[in-house]
Amino acid sequence: MRTTTSLAAVAAAIAMLAASPALAQKKYGVGASDTEIKLGNTVPYSGPASAYGILGKTYAAYFKKINDEGGINGRKINLISYDDAYSPPKTVEQTRKLVESDEVMALVGNTGTASNAAIQKYVNARKIPQLFLATGASRWNDPKAFPWTMGWLPSYQAEATAYAKYLLKEKPNAKIGVLYQNDDFGKDYIRGLKEGLGDKAASMIVAEASYEVAEPTIDSQIVKLKASGADTLLSFATGKFAAQAIKKLAELGWKPLHVVPNASSSLGTVLKPAGLENAQNLVSATFAKDPTDPQWNDDPGMKKFHAFVEQYIPEGKPMESTVLSGYSIAQTMVEALRMCGDDLTHENLMKQAANMKDVQLDGLLPGVTVNTSPTDFAPIDQFQMMTFKGERWQRFGDVIKGEVAVAGR
Repeated sequence: MRTTTSLAAVAAAIAMLAASPALAQKKYGVGASDTEIKLGNTVPYSGPASAYGILGKTYAAYFKKINDEGGINGRKINLISYDDAYSPPKTVEQTRKLVESDEVMALVGNTGTASNAAIQKYVNARKIPQLFLATGASRWNDPKAFPWTMGWLPSYQAEATAYAKYLLKEKPNAKIGVLYQNDDFGKDYIRGLKEGLGDKAASMIVAEASYEVAEPTIDSQIVKLKASGADTLLSFATGKFAAQAIKKLAELGWKPLHVVPNASSSLGTVLKPAGLENAQNLVSATFAKDPTDPQWNDDPGMKKFHAFVEQYIPEGKPMESTVLSGYSIAQTMVEALRMCGDDLTHENLMKQAANMKDVQLDGLLPGVTVNTSPTDFAPIDQFQMMTFKGERWQRFGDVIKGEVAVAGR
């Protein structure tokens, strides 16, 4: 009689445990287990964009730091990273290897617009999360057509919308001249500017001039824009051409309000070659702290970042701004994986990545946070304006939300 009672008690206890949400069953998809989470990516360690190879090294270093601290819910991250030499066919080949041979759970931090575009349909067909990409093209925010792809860098379109909001507030009667690169990069900016200006776009934009990346100089375009009578110039140009624009304005003695994109605001690669004296009062926007700026010396987030560089990736010190991007992308991925708990399936990872609310990262400006939703796959769309004075950028004004219409809506 006692045995029967004991068995009944055990059965009841087991039933209670099974019903307890705290002891819910672990769920694993491909690439995840009790001990490991397998991630993959392709990065240009060689080729024309090999400078971005430091991003791949930073992801690996950050995941090693997390593993050294015990991993994610006790599981270690195993990152498999291949060189795609910034060549889309190579990206396709290496991604197939990651998905079909290595069987990764997700791709994280892949670099480059063309490279990511080359694999977007394939990974979506295979239902592999393609997360937190190191590119700002607006095409990554299209949850309807591509529910398995999500960018990380603020979109060029959102940034241009922030410039439009700034101009409408500070210079509503501006006569705008626009210089833009004749590709997806430049066209995303033009689209965002016009969307942000709304029905005032037609009257405010007085001239546009485009250039091809193969052109040696954009001098003639600048001369044309000056002749239009513009008193505001938006140079939606990449590094070398942005530097040329700054220099040519000084040569011509033309002093419009001059805006350059965040991607071309680097002190070392753009402003110094253009001459700091020519860059005075230049305007841009930013969303991240500058690791080389002494104003952040006592900031707790930047202290953590500098300690990480010192211990895990000392070779990244000369490229700290790029390293900070890699650190922030890896930090976002770790947060999404933590949110998954013990349900490490592809579906749940995408669900968590699409439900991030006010996530703070060490490298983001105060007031800028990561936010996503099932209908908005743009993790960062907030900016603060900045102007160049003396030898450094100075931020001003409130944080601006660069809202854009989501593709596919």
